[in-house]
Amino acid sequence: METLTRDGRTLAYRGNGDDPVLYVHGAGGDGRLWVEQEDERLPPAVAVDLTGHGESDDADLAPGEETLDTYARDVVAVADETGARAVVGNSMGGAVALWAVLEHGLSPDALVLCGTGAKLGVGDDLLGLIGSDFDAAVEALSAPDLLFHDPASAPVERAAAAMRDAGAAVTERDFRTCDAFDARDRLDEVGTRSLAITGEHDGMTPPSFTEYLGAELPDCEVALLDDCAHLSMLERPGAWNDRVAAFLAQ
Repeated sequence: METLTRDGRTLAYRGNGDDPVLYVHGAGGDGRLWVEQEDERLPPAVAVDLTGHGESDDADLAPGEETLDTYARDVVAVADETGARAVVGNSMGGAVALWAVLEHGLSPDALVLCGTGAKLGVGDDLLGLIGSDFDAAVEALSAPDLLFHDPASAPVERAAAAMRDAGAAVTERDFRTCDAFDARDRLDEVGTRSLAITGEHDGMTPPSFTEYLGAELPDCEVALLDDCAHLSMLERPGAWNDRVAAFLAQ
């Protein structure tokens, strides 16, 4: 585990190496969710724990733009520290990566936007459940075709453990920040070569979100992976790593 200090707080990240890829987790996650991307087919991996997640200190943040700005500055700080040339974001992490480019001067050579969208609305039922019965919310997200297409054969507990470690308050903040995110009218400002990728069964950020990114970003490829859902990088890591490695090698 590596750390740096930002605004008087400890910001943690995992991994190192020359010209690494920086991985940004989604709501209620942490850098451990990118363990399958420590793969010789891919460049060295650096995975950040955003503020309040994993080993990084928390801060008193209002959901929405304040949280999004803080997380985006986390990404810029780790990218500057490690010399990351490409950034990969899953779900909320994709929104954070886009916001870091749009608002905070991040200029990677490539972006990979995994299971994410230009707008990330969250249903009132899920938001209410996270706030009222966090364990039930974690269980609900383990249903088929949400985080995973086939939970029986997927690393469900790895994702659930990260969410429980983040806790109800941080996870609710994350999901409410997702719900407030909308960059649809700014995608033409993103000049970075991009890949939008998700599982064909993604019920959290449906494939139409990925196809929209492909159509609206100036330079964006699209990939839909078979037999997986929202956390495609965990459910089908071999296929995911092959596709992302091919994109990054161009």
